[in-house]
Amino acid sequence: MQWPALIDVHWIFNLPAELQYLSLHYLKCIINMNKASRLFCPALVIPKNAVVKQTEQLSLSQKLLTELGLVKPGSNGTYQIMPIAQRALDNCVSLVQRNMQEAGGQKISLPVLTPTQLWKKTGRLDGDISEFYMVRDRSGKQFLMSPTHEEAITAMLATTAPISYRQLPLLLYQIGPKFRDELKSRFGLMRAKEFLMKDMYTFDVTKEKAELTYATVSEAYERFFRQLEVPFVKVEAATGIMGGSQSHEYHYISPVGEDTLLNCSSCGYAGNAEVFEPDASSTCPTCRSTQLNRVRGVEVAHTFLLGDKYSKPLGATFLNTSGKPETLVMGCYGIGITRIIAAALEVLSTEHELRWPTLLAPYDVCLIGPKQGSKEQVPAERLENDLLQQLTQICGDQQLLHDDRKELTIGKRLLDAKRLGHPLTIVVGAKAMQQDAPKLELHASGSEKIELNINEVLERVALHVRHKQQLLQQMPSSETDVRIRQTVSHVH
Repeated sequence: MQWPALIDVHWIFNLPAELQYLSLHYLKCIINMNKASRLFCPALVIPKNAVVKQTEQLSLSQKLLTELGLVKPGSNGTYQIMPIAQRALDNCVSLVQRNMQEAGGQKISLPVLTPTQLWKKTGRLDGDISEFYMVRDRSGKQFLMSPTHEEAITAMLATTAPISYRQLPLLLYQIGPKFRDELKSRFGLMRAKEFLMKDMYTFDVTKEKAELTYATVSEAYERFFRQLEVPFVKVEAATGIMGGSQSHEYHYISPVGEDTLLNCSSCGYAGNAEVFEPDASSTCPTCRSTQLNRVRGVEVAHTFLLGDKYSKPLGATFLNTSGKPETLVMGCYGIGITRIIAAALEVLSTEHELRWPTLLAPYDVCLIGPKQGSKEQVPAERLENDLLQQLTQICGDQQLLHDDRKELTIGKRLLDAKRLGHPLTIVVGAKAMQQDAPKLELHASGSEKIELNINEVLERVALHVRHKQQLLQQMPSSETDVRIRQTVSHVH
């Protein structure tokens, strides 16, 4: 193991073997730790007196992510993800995979390029194809840069050795880039021409079995959205170009949403206006109440019960109990990974500060030490180093951001931490050196600062870590479900 030249580690080898291991492990964590001085975060610098002319309407999440250097615009409708935002994306991908695997999903990877002849067989090239990117190879064969993969995966199964009914249901999913030439690419990651998506495809023996699988995956979706702790609504939706007999959408309520949703405050019915567009005298289709509210929603996930729309024309079959081929019954399920990041921030953030869902936050804790040259620097740094070791043991070195930019004031670094939305920020300042009652500042995202002793601060961090573990291990309480429904019902 090679250590930086500035770190003298020879003294460690005079310690007992057990202490040697612990000390070397600690030093490794310190070296690997995320340091603010090394983060690539190209923030947008706007001079104080500058007048910024907006050529397009910006959403709150788009504005904050761009200004803070977490996302950079590329060409029209494309975006470059910087390291901090990439950590949030990775957290979202990990959480999605966890839920898909718990539902019985198996991860695969399909080519981005899909032959257009497959889409011609299913009839999806018969309508408006202006949103599709198409390319040709050197021999003139035409391909789609897939916005979705129903045809590709169904054709793959159709050319696979006979599938037995014993292998079903089959739940296959992937996470990768999708492409759509949006007419109105706007609001940053919320409507981009290239986006990250999880798409799952399920295959069953009968419609009834497919409905059971649909319920299983839908339950996994609802669990995933509850774990994010962002109020959401599940609505009945139109099947559209995808086809099929049943469809549901998952939305975050936001003024920048492009879908109009109808919610009954009496029975809780929710539907997309595409499915049910009431006139002035219309009533709820479920309970006949007139208490229908309109809200705007950002679609972040969609599920479809497809039947044999794709499996029949592409010849995807299985062998039944008699050994005879039957057509597979399909479902498909999508989650917009990049859109969830933007939409969740849109709902939770303030005008000047990001607010992350607990499980998606890039870091759990940010530690800010004394300013270089301050009178408390030397003793405060000893405490800072002790805290680094203890925090690493509680939350892990990869969840801890050490703001080591000591040429900056504590106030400047604290402002940056607040704007980036770290769940917990700990400040080792002058009050930490008080002889009678040393105190650290603890700033929780969205809350006022509090002054606590070291043990109290460490307990708060441990409590945050336990909360994350509880979100991952179990369903939120029924009280959370009620709060989510009430939030949706009272947004007009």
